[in-house]
Amino acid sequence: MSLKEVLKPKPSEQIKKEIDDLVKSFDLCVFKEIIGKTIKNIEKYDDDNLYFNFTTGEKWHMYHEQNCCERVHIEDIIGDLDDLVGSPLIIAEERTGKNPHASESGTWTFYAFATLKGYVDIRWNGESNGYYSEAVSFYDTSKYSEDEFY
Repeated sequence: MSLKEVLKPKPSEQIKKEIDDLVKSFDLCVFKEIIGKTIKNIEKYDDDNLYFNFTTGEKWHMYHEQNCCERVHIEDIIGDLDDLVGSPLIIAEERTGKNPHASESGTWTFYAFATLKGYVDIRWNGESNGYYSEAVSFYDTSKYSEDEFY
């Protein structure tokens, strides 16, 4: 294959189809239990642990318990987390799908949150040898004792 063939742009219809196929392959989870609630503050511990503290007293933890032969981490945060504080959530959802660029097995997990003040996307990237979980956990810690998870 020549360099000219490699650099030839794809037709817009092909690009649209590839994007549509990727979006359709993602699973969606809506966190209905926190929509309408107000975040008091967000605590960030190291690079891969976020705690969302709500005015209701609920404390939601977003993290991944690391194991051997896998790496799951926050790859990017688009938007300002402070925009989520002090205003009711109008969007709270998770989308997961395969990462086609992973060497063996990969999962992208996107968390989308919005208030009237702004919108935030948190993108997690998980890669493993295919045997270990690449899933991200997001749960209300006030419903469980910490011993149940650690």
